[in-house]
Amino acid sequence: QVQLVESGGGLVQAGGSLRLSCAASGRNFSSYAMGWFRQAPGKEREFVAVISWSGGTIYYADSVKGRFTISRENGKNTIHLQMNSLKPEDTGVYYCAPDVTPRGVPRGDYWGQGTQVTVSS
Repeated sequence: QVQLVESGGGLVQAGGSLRLSCAASGRNFSSYAMGWFRQAPGKEREFVAVISWSGGTIYYADSVKGRFTISRENGKNTIHLQMNSLKPEDTGVYYCAPDVTPRGVPRGDYWGQGTQVTVSS
């Protein structure tokens, strides 16, 4: 059974930083691209970033380019999202997902409980 556990969210002032983590279990995802998504209140879930299985190919949503950095630790089945220069519009619940296409579309329907990020102005 696939389990995804996101952590690291919190309340931060605009301009601040947070580092999110996602621990995957139930399957070895080291050969899969992994991604981060977020959902703001009243909005659809949207793509944030994706990293290939090797870490050699990374794509970001335009809204986070230059501010967010995705990384992975295959030996630990874990990915991270370093978020700097946070803005109020980054507020939302952040989720990770396995097996994500380079265009940011998850091929499966595996989601964790998410971690709340709130950026105050």
